[in-house]
Amino acid sequence: MFENEKTWARFTENNSIDEFHKKFDNAIDHVRKDFGKNYPMIIGGKEIFSSNQFQVRSPADKNLVLANFPLATKDDTLHAIETAKESFYKWSLVPYQKRVQIFREIADIFSHDKFSLAAILSFENGKNRLEAMGDLDESIDFMRFYAEQLDLNEGFSKETKSASPNEKTKSVLKPYGVWGIISPFNFPSAIAIGMTSGALITGNTAILKPSSDAPLSGFKFVESIYHKLPPAAINFVTGAGSVVGKTILESNMVDGIAFTGSKEVGMTGYTAFEASRPRPFISEMGGKNPAIVSASSDIDKAADGVMRAAFGFSGQKCSACSRVYVQKSIAPKFLEKLVAKTRALKIGKPWERDAYIGPVINDAAVKKFQHASEIAKKDGKILCGGSLVLDDSHKDGNFVMPTIVANLPQDHELIREELFLPFLCIEEFDNFDEALVLANKSNYGLTAGVFSQDNAEVEKFFEKIEAGVTYANRAASATTGAMVGAQPFVGWKDSGISGKGAGGAYYLLQFLREQTQTRCA
Repeated sequence: MFENEKTWARFTENNSIDEFHKKFDNAIDHVRKDFGKNYPMIIGGKEIFSSNQFQVRSPADKNLVLANFPLATKDDTLHAIETAKESFYKWSLVPYQKRVQIFREIADIFSHDKFSLAAILSFENGKNRLEAMGDLDESIDFMRFYAEQLDLNEGFSKETKSASPNEKTKSVLKPYGVWGIISPFNFPSAIAIGMTSGALITGNTAILKPSSDAPLSGFKFVESIYHKLPPAAINFVTGAGSVVGKTILESNMVDGIAFTGSKEVGMTGYTAFEASRPRPFISEMGGKNPAIVSASSDIDKAADGVMRAAFGFSGQKCSACSRVYVQKSIAPKFLEKLVAKTRALKIGKPWERDAYIGPVINDAAVKKFQHASEIAKKDGKILCGGSLVLDDSHKDGNFVMPTIVANLPQDHELIREELFLPFLCIEEFDNFDEALVLANKSNYGLTAGVFSQDNAEVEKFFEKIEAGVTYANRAASATTGAMVGAQPFVGWKDSGISGKGAGGAYYLLQFLREQTQTRCA
């Protein structure tokens, strides 16, 4: 029976928090020894190094060169696609029980090595210890959950009603072929592994193109699994999206795409991919996620939930809370608590024990933050934050202050547009129906939360909110923290295309197509 990994929760339940941090400290020392190494692409079952490389530096300290990866060419990418195509039938005919076994073995390896893998994440994309371990836990959960789903459904093959007495018929779900997997920087282990596992475990072959800001975690997965598969069943191709991603999206030999990233990139890719023929395109494309705080709410719980959802991993989650609608009668008290909690957050190197706020991912994100802050100062009121962190201990990283803004005009660009930053906009409302209208007044529909002790309001929220992942009175986080197997992660409206959630019972079906088989006597 599938169980979530829940590393931090298990250490907490066992009163072993110091042991958790000791293991993390040891892992940090261990992974530092590999900084600056050259890493390969993996194409056709072979590790391919190149002198034409790009450096991966830590966003928390840009003096730290973590790794050097090849800059793949168009020919490298085409070679990966061609070899994946050649490998498809061999892998697709491997019994599903064997595929399940392989993924359970890799999940066990990741569980054994989780502290080292999480420490890599802290350096690679700036997640604090708990966020990094959560990313690893989710990676493990995806592999085990999808293995269980394939097992429970017996490979998605079942007998159907016979049309006549001399016929026997069954429905079989079969893989499409080659899948391009385009993954983001913010969950370089969990999302990369989740999407790639969905394709591979169902019998497809895959080309994984990781974010160039955070390719090391994806490499660790492919390195662990590729030798257990037929050559070229999985390929790992690093480099520019304008080369690798573009080549994958424009190839007629690619049979499906799984993508996580911005709406702009996702829709451009979708349009290009569907231009020649209809093919599956699974996407999750961000959000502008609201939380509603009613006058009946527990204000402390609401302030905690909003703060954690807005500023966990510096707001760089598709599910991060970026809009709050608070009822006018409690707005001053709620904002006082929220601002106080936000100002108390520890900004620091993410691998340090007590750090909560780490860096944003790159220079472009810093510039975007500065631009948003300038607009907020001009058009609204900054309640806290709005500036860079430039003291001696942070000057070599991409550190910005968690920022809360009020008094913006309705429909302002900061309220409409996804920023992917620790940037929270506050609006006030008179009645609950108005709050729902404001919350739904977005092209996005990924996550949403409500804080209310009025059951009628909570029911109305669930009935009318236009989002795929919804929460009520969740102090742990108003809009983030979906758990594999419990809360399928699915976007509505411009937040997604397929309408089926990662970590849910319907996810694997997207990588398969139905074939009816009839045998006559």
